[in-house]
Amino acid sequence: MTISVGEELPELRRVVTAADVAAYAEAGGDRNPLHLDDAFARSVGFDGVIAHGMFTMAQMVTAVTKWAGEDAFIQRVTAQFRAPVFMGEEIRAGGTVRAVDGDTVTVDTWVAVERRRSTEWPIKKGQVVLRMPVRR
Repeated sequence: MTISVGEELPELRRVVTAADVAAYAEAGGDRNPLHLDDAFARSVGFDGVIAHGMFTMAQMVTAVTKWAGEDAFIQRVTAQFRAPVFMGEEIRAGGTVRAVDGDTVTVDTWVAVERRRSTEWPIKKGQVVLRMPVRR
């Protein structure tokens, strides 16, 4: 695989469902009512149940791993959580290759969601550093 600085990753899209979030809560042990109880989430100021930030970040990482292939090895993931994701919303995850240094590739990443009048960024300024076979 030839990789160049500035290369855009294909966007990964996913509609977030209550079943996704419930499964994530069970697997991760995070049963915070913000993620499972609509009435509770509304009582603390949200428009309904929100997805876990780590669930959203997992979609970001999945976009990178689908692009990088099964030989890639993730070394580091960072993310700034900036906005909630609600059930039924379609999130888009993607990124741009920032640097290639031998077999180490740094990808600037993000997750976006379209809302009424604008794009919001549940994750902005994320980054994934991975080792992968690179041919120039």
